[in-house]
Amino acid sequence: MLFLLASNSPRRRELLHEITHEFRVEPSLFEESAKGLSAYETVRLFARGKAEEVLSRFPHALVLGADTVVSLDGEILGKPKGEEDARRMLTRLSGREHEVLTGVCLISEKFIEERVATTHVRFNLLKTELIEAYVRSGLPLDKAGAYGIQDGYPLVESIEGSYSNVVGLPIEDVAPMYARACGGTHD
Repeated sequence: MLFLLASNSPRRRELLHEITHEFRVEPSLFEESAKGLSAYETVRLFARGKAEEVLSRFPHALVLGADTVVSLDGEILGKPKGEEDARRMLTRLSGREHEVLTGVCLISEKFIEERVATTHVRFNLLKTELIEAYVRSGLPLDKAGAYGIQDGYPLVESIEGSYSNVVGLPIEDVAPMYARACGGTHD
């Protein structure tokens, strides 16, 4: 069965390679709109919407959709709109704990399974110079919450939960889902 990743994210592609190399990337055309929804509801809705949209174009495939957000005090921090927005987000996250939520939806004609993973992340107190260097690197501009834990900057003090979830795909959840969808089990 054709296995499709409904995402253009290089990080998700890399993480999915830990489970299988037998997939193709097919970005979703799903229109994201979630005014008034919680972070949990948002990632669940978007992951399913992305997966269903791709399945509608490839009805005999197995499709994985995912969506990640950063939630600080109940507010969703999406991808920054530019450098100033990235600076603002990083300054707000400095020295504080937040949640990273990723919704995943694995779907085919005969199978559907959904999960939402939550990881608690505590940031170091960030000096202005570090924020400036990170923003100038361009790395935070395509990431929820304006940061990537894997980027090599000393942003994160500690995490509680899945590291791969913070990167963008909770492998611990996706691997057994994939095994079940393919008719096997995964320990």
